[in-house]
Amino acid sequence: MKAHMRIAVLGATGMVGSRVVDEAQARGHRVVALSRRPVGRTAGHPNVTPVAVDANDRHAVREALAGSASGGGADAVVLAVRTMPVDEEFLVGTTRTVLDVAAELGIRVLVVGGAGALRSPDDSQLPVADNTAFVPDDIKAVAAAGVAQLLTCRSHSKSDWVYLSPPALLEPGIRTGGYRRGTDTLLIGADGRSWISAEDLAVAVVDELDTPGSDRHVTVVHHTESPST
Repeated sequence: MKAHMRIAVLGATGMVGSRVVDEAQARGHRVVALSRRPVGRTAGHPNVTPVAVDANDRHAVREALAGSASGGGADAVVLAVRTMPVDEEFLVGTTRTVLDVAAELGIRVLVVGGAGALRSPDDSQLPVADNTAFVPDDIKAVAAAGVAQLLTCRSHSKSDWVYLSPPALLEPGIRTGGYRRGTDTLLIGADGRSWISAEDLAVAVVDELDTPGSDRHVTVVHHTESPST
């Protein structure tokens, strides 16, 4: 990737997306902050251009990634869209649209997905989505949507994508800059928790864009002893 990229973030006002915007612009990247109502944390940064986009509108998504509304095409796009309550059809449709458009434009896609798409740490044959130790009944639909999203990525052979699964618990916190990286199996921290702050997940997102790896499915967990990079 370029030393200073133009990164589009779809879902830029959400918990993860807003922190990816913060992290990317702090490293000197230009950010196109895409959301239905681009306000709040996406406003006021000199390196951030807020752009209103309806993720259901393929033409609007293409225009945004091509740079028609922001003065330049994106080098990469981060898809950090979530709905509450979960809407699997919307999530899968948006993912497919972004992958389609990115393939046409030659843009790398980083999908911030779900932990349910990972393998269980104590049983590689058991998806986290089906593991009641990590996914209680009230969030099974959320986990299933993440699995469907990953399958959508895997079925898209023409695009350059990576799917980043958070650990079992993702919540706002502090930025330590430290985390441990894995591939397709849920990670447990040294303290026995599968957890990371949204701020440190954003660090992992931008690290993956700055220095792309070869794995299509990756995950992270908190790690406070030393930074990852």
